[in-house]
Amino acid sequence: MLNKLDDYPIHQTPEPIAHPATSDRNVYDRTWFNGYSNDGLRYFGIGMAIYPHRGILDCAFSVVEKGGRQHCFFGSRRAPLERTEMQVGPFRIEVIEALRRTRVVLDDNSSGIACDLTFSARTAPIQEARQILWNGGRRMMDATRFDQFGRWSGEVRHPDGQFHVDDSTWHGTKDRSWGVRRVGETETGGAPERSHGAFFLWAPIIWDDQISHAIFFDGSKGEALVREGIEAPLYASEADVPDALEGTDERMATADHRVKYHPGTRLAASAEIDLINRAGRSRTISLTPLLKFQMKGLGYGHPRWGQGMWKGELETGSESFDPQALDMLAPQNIHVQQVVRASDGERTGIGVLEQVCIGPYEPAGFTELFDGAKG
Repeated sequence: MLNKLDDYPIHQTPEPIAHPATSDRNVYDRTWFNGYSNDGLRYFGIGMAIYPHRGILDCAFSVVEKGGRQHCFFGSRRAPLERTEMQVGPFRIEVIEALRRTRVVLDDNSSGIACDLTFSARTAPIQEARQILWNGGRRMMDATRFDQFGRWSGEVRHPDGQFHVDDSTWHGTKDRSWGVRRVGETETGGAPERSHGAFFLWAPIIWDDQISHAIFFDGSKGEALVREGIEAPLYASEADVPDALEGTDERMATADHRVKYHPGTRLAASAEIDLINRAGRSRTISLTPLLKFQMKGLGYGHPRWGQGMWKGELETGSESFDPQALDMLAPQNIHVQQVVRASDGERTGIGVLEQVCIGPYEPAGFTELFDGAKG
């Protein structure tokens, strides 16, 4: 099975590009973005992924304004053979210039949610360390991810209003990842799985002239499974981003985190992140949440529009909800991003804090699958 990309010298195996190197049914290739205003009053998230062995291409767009409802558009279709075909119904992603500029369009549709947005990179792509997590003898996650920080321009419309996105006041992160991770319907057959937890923290922050980034996967006792801190230059425009796309970032020796939770929930009330460089110098970044975004709006943990679920040849759907009126211990509401104000004691920045914590987690005093923080 050949597609247009087979005309380029990019093959990593003897197979055509349409053939993943692994037969794991959960192999995926995903494009994800967030965008937020620098006053912390508005946020949108975008996702699209192909699951070659599941035969699915799905997408989502979700937006929230401070004090208002979160609006969500979902789409799913049978995956096309042509990998450059990144469209599901009224939603499409256009790579205008690779690693520089991307356009995201959601045409008018019955949901009342639409957008025409352009992302312009302000950093070189930053490759995170390969992330491998095990469940017994099976890899439940084996993925590579790179991030780019940038700015947005365009328009967003939703059932409660609309707003203009100006690249002088809107920031965001592009996240490309691929590999294997648990998606889609629960697998059946064999011995019942033992329950297991997950702790993930992800904090991309934009400062005046640089970005900082931290990624954490912890075990149930707080032990480090993946721990990474990064600093990199922030450029004034995409034209200033160097052509030599690697080697511009500084990798920390390690990183650490401390999270305070709202009582009775697993939602961060505040957090601190330590970036510790190779000389042992520690930079402590304090994060204060400004706006909450539920990741189920992009399919994460969604009971009906979960990522990689077969919905039919072509299906779209939508929903709106009040993010302040949710049960924050319900499984589908555990995974969140919050727009945060950042401070390192000398300057301030803006970014997001993404978190998900399921199951016992000793540093927070969590002992059950979904118990909340003690007062």
